[in-house]
Amino acid sequence: MVYLLSGIPLSAIVFSLAVTGLALGAGLLPLALIGLPVLSLTLQGCRAFGAFERARISLMLGQVIQAPVKKTLSGGGWLRRWIARLTDASSWRQFAAALLFLPVTVIGYAVAVSVWSIALALIALPAYNFALPRGGADVFGTVLHGTPTMVAAVVVGVVMFLNAPYVTRSMAGGQVWIERKLLGPSRRNLAARVGELERSRSRMVDVADADRRRIERDLHDGAQARLVSLAMELGRAKAHFDDDPERAKALVTQAHEDAKTALVELRSLVRGVHPPVLSDRGLDAALSGLAAICPVPVTVQVDVAKRPSATVEAVAYFVVAESLTNVAKHSGAAGATVTVRSENDVLRVVVRDDGRGGAVPTGAGLAGLADRVQAVDGHLSIDSPAGGPTVIEVEIPCAS
Repeated sequence: MVYLLSGIPLSAIVFSLAVTGLALGAGLLPLALIGLPVLSLTLQGCRAFGAFERARISLMLGQVIQAPVKKTLSGGGWLRRWIARLTDASSWRQFAAALLFLPVTVIGYAVAVSVWSIALALIALPAYNFALPRGGADVFGTVLHGTPTMVAAVVVGVVMFLNAPYVTRSMAGGQVWIERKLLGPSRRNLAARVGELERSRSRMVDVADADRRRIERDLHDGAQARLVSLAMELGRAKAHFDDDPERAKALVTQAHEDAKTALVELRSLVRGVHPPVLSDRGLDAALSGLAAICPVPVTVQVDVAKRPSATVEAVAYFVVAESLTNVAKHSGAAGATVTVRSENDVLRVVVRDDGRGGAVPTGAGLAGLADRVQAVDGHLSIDSPAGGPTVIEVEIPCAS
């Protein structure tokens, strides 16, 4: 009931603003296209109403309506953005919701209040029926009086009273159903999202399998070979301890160098899987470590008020690690910057270098990064014109 009642003033305000904005924008269109920004702002206001209404439904009724996908166009100035809003189907669906919100809310509240009121009036009818004009209640031209009629009225009132909560919930549920259709993602968007998730999952399985094979290969060809060589040299040194101490000393020295090399390779391998410093000290320390070992000078700026989840941190770390590897191998850059910020429950990672550009988003490394990011509902964009600079930007939702 509180949900239905609070929706009446809200729906009146939203309906008035939507109708006024549409009429004003359409009327001003012939006048040097002044109506374009008015219509664009009207649709933007409807999107804000949609976000508020989704939050109100979640708070009062405990039901979650996902936000629709917003159409975006990069670059092009204000005119391009206005046109993007005017051609966005989800914005017009939310405009339709703003128009339907008033009649749907009024009807739902009126039905709910009527059921409760009639039920209470019928239950209490025997107490005041004699005081009504014409000696009783007038129902469709029939005056109710007499004990059997009063008993029947009370019974009907009790039945209505017991069913009034279900009627109220039905009215609220019907309103939520309509708003879910208009304020949530469309079936086409949902189908596209499911298909995208299935493809992303398939690619992530391939990436995980490739990572496993790479780890096995690195262990077999790198650390394991070093350790085998170390064991052989220590065995040879042991054999020469008595007859040739100098030879044994040289072999122990070589074994010591091989042990240090094996440790370096193992550290690199562990860093490629999941660096301990990331779990212990967070993104700032982990990314600073990446910058320190990168052959290209790298400036790191991390401004994260609240530490994100371990999954989000891992994805951000691997994005920066792969990006800096590409910078060192292919870009010919003299320097790079890594910026990490949290804005409105979104972790934004930007890697910029001053190299020659020409990065291909469909390459194996960048495609793998895109799969990692998409697996956590993130978005990766690459801007790498010929001649540079190259900018890799990642947005990862990090709200709990």
